[in-house]
Amino acid sequence: MLEPFGEEDAKFGFNSELFNTVKKGKTLVEFSSPNIAKKFHAGHLRSTIIGNFIANLKESLGNHVIRMNYLGDWGMQFGLLGAGFEQFGSQEKLNVNPLQHLFDVYVQANKEAEDNKEIQLAAREFFQKLEQHDSQAMSLWQQFREITVKEYQQVYKRLGVPFDVYSGESFHQEQAREVVQLLQTRGLLKTTERGTSVVDVSAEGDMSSCSTVLRSDGTSLYITRDIAAAIDRKEKFNFDEMIYVTDKSQQNHFLHLFHILRLMGHPWAESCRHVSFGLVQGMSTRRGEVVFLEDVLDEACARMLHNMQQATTTKEMADPGDTAEKVGMSALIVQDFRGPLEADYRFDWDRILQAQGDTGVFLQYTHARLRSLIRTNSTMAAKEIDPSLLLEHRSIAILQHLLRTFNHLVASALRELPVKGSPDDVAQARLRLFSGACSVLASGMRILGIKPVEKM
Repeated sequence: MLEPFGEEDAKFGFNSELFNTVKKGKTLVEFSSPNIAKKFHAGHLRSTIIGNFIANLKESLGNHVIRMNYLGDWGMQFGLLGAGFEQFGSQEKLNVNPLQHLFDVYVQANKEAEDNKEIQLAAREFFQKLEQHDSQAMSLWQQFREITVKEYQQVYKRLGVPFDVYSGESFHQEQAREVVQLLQTRGLLKTTERGTSVVDVSAEGDMSSCSTVLRSDGTSLYITRDIAAAIDRKEKFNFDEMIYVTDKSQQNHFLHLFHILRLMGHPWAESCRHVSFGLVQGMSTRRGEVVFLEDVLDEACARMLHNMQQATTTKEMADPGDTAEKVGMSALIVQDFRGPLEADYRFDWDRILQAQGDTGVFLQYTHARLRSLIRTNSTMAAKEIDPSLLLEHRSIAILQHLLRTFNHLVASALRELPVKGSPDDVAQARLRLFSGACSVLASGMRILGIKPVEKM
């Protein structure tokens, strides 16, 4: 079993007969999907982490994966932002700190709109201009979009999360109109007393549950654009499955979306699924409540660097800041996977950054210790090993768990099965065992979206 292992063998275990029985195909994963013209809200962290894991896992199982970031870049909120910018915005402030200024403008416009009907009217008019492709409104919106995507890409780079496609609701305005016409043609569109257009999504067909696809003023909604986007993706990518990764508050939205697609005669809607998750509560830094993900990443890195500087076991390294960043990201990611997916969880900095227990810090520490052991004994090589030299309880346990969760097991074995000072043949066998453990650990970490560190 240990013969296929090499120090750089990151693919061990993926050629399993079990994996060969798994149906492979093309998987489109839509995840992260923040709203443009706003700084990246920490609430989108879970979608980003979970979606990246699903994409990595599907890829490692041999699927062709398309990673899509479907930006919230259309809708009535941009009517409010556009109208607000015309009144409170400053091009100078936009150039200096773009997303912060747009956020401030949106907050101010929202507050004014509560009591000011003129702002409400101006917002509706601005969004109507966008839907009609008014050149001035579109130019301002385009500026907002480009600024946002540029800043988001910096955050994704820190998280180590790649995307193949940056899409958005705005890509499907024309198709949304076609969707409404198709629904009309098929007799699925009903008009309410308020003048809105709805689709009956009730199980009994008695209008007890409806989904609004058009406002009374003729503008489209989120679900209208989602229907159009799904149809467009099937035509463009011909996926075998499509996975949406969003929080559990959107469960009804996706039930309606898949139901409407089936009503429209798209059997592939059966291969679409929504992976929902619970919310993160109590996320805060020393500066108080956090809204923005960048603050959370900075805080994780700063706290980890401080902990590393205080620890007596920390090794000398060329770039401690880079290591702190990677370990800090690991801590956030592992924290996210610890509880049940659907459950809300309380964000606790002290628990997240603990060096012991089921934490990202301990995971990185174990990997770093294994890499250190391999480096220290790099001159020791054996083409063949004698497996009978690995009959200790800990050795057998590691062999049995090489394709399961075994971080704590390896940490214990590092104490109990010394390489240094053992007879050469025993040392070689144990080193091969630990090399295999390191390979499996690193592969699992990468699937989770964690970059393994060499030293800690």
